[in-house]
Amino acid sequence: MSVFSHPEFDGHEKLVFHHDRSSGLKAIVAIHNTNLGNALGGCRMWNYASDDDAIADVLRLSKGMTYKAAITGLNIGGGKSVIIGNPRRDKTPELLRAMGRFVNSLNGEYITAEDVGIYEEDVKVIASETEYVTGFDSNSVGINGPSPYTAYGVFRGIEAAVRFRLGRNNLEGIRVAIQGVGKVGFELAQLLINAGAEVTAADIFTDNLERAVRELGVIPVPADQILYQQVEVLAPCAMGATLNKETIPQLKASIVAGSANNQLGDRSDGERLTEAGILYVPDYVINAGGLIKVYYQYFGADRQEVISHIDQIAEETLPRIFSVARELRKPTSVIADELARERFMAGEFAQTNAALTVVGI
Repeated sequence: MSVFSHPEFDGHEKLVFHHDRSSGLKAIVAIHNTNLGNALGGCRMWNYASDDDAIADVLRLSKGMTYKAAITGLNIGGGKSVIIGNPRRDKTPELLRAMGRFVNSLNGEYITAEDVGIYEEDVKVIASETEYVTGFDSNSVGINGPSPYTAYGVFRGIEAAVRFRLGRNNLEGIRVAIQGVGKVGFELAQLLINAGAEVTAADIFTDNLERAVRELGVIPVPADQILYQQVEVLAPCAMGATLNKETIPQLKASIVAGSANNQLGDRSDGERLTEAGILYVPDYVINAGGLIKVYYQYFGADRQEVISHIDQIAEETLPRIFSVARELRKPTSVIADELARERFMAGEFAQTNAALTVVGI
């Protein structure tokens, strides 16, 4: 199959493959759109079942970064990279340095950071070979790594969704099911519990779940049951495409709001959620806190600017998306896409709609 006919291809500007024999690195960088600036996005390491799965993932993820940057008012484009391999078995300093050289060969067109399977200490190794990397403490804005900021943004987004959908001004007694308690999911669980929420959780990695149970007191459930808990909020915080025509009819939550990228199996799933009466908080809007953090970390700002920017999403951008979606009777995912495209495609092919103005941009 040609990349240009791939179902996830969306006018991407570049898709670059790299194999370093000595380290075993097999990596792909996707640059989706650079109308607003050079591409920025994390590096994911995952044990993909096939090369095509890796290509599909990097295409979807890089597109999501373009939309995320646009709707949050950042002057950067969207990119992403994936390393094919098991991060718990195949990751070595040699492989990470080879990844750094690969990123460096793109001469700043793509700036990388941490993501699933790649941690702050890994980013530091990558940075030994390139300046086009961010997210570690040599230029910290307060908390090392983007995960706490992503979690904070999701937490604030859940507050906004609960206020809009349930008419509640606090999370006391609100039941939340978290799918995945890794870096972001664990931080989110802590914030929710501190706010009085009742948290159930699952994770395919038993050590992650055991830690959340031991340190936070979350209620554990099997991974294959977490989506279908009787809760007010479902928070997908693992891999994407969990919301689809098979799972959506079985959901019992009133709200879906989590940190995972590409939560919808396809565009029609946004419509399915709307028809089911479920408020979907678009993933690339609610999970933008990590991107905002690494953006300011790379280009310069203090911690309060980062927090204020994240707060603005919860207090202005998300309520606007919810309200316009209800007024126009469209899925929130469609409204978010229209808002983002209006900005990053302005003057190119976007149809400007005066009713859809991105708040704060």
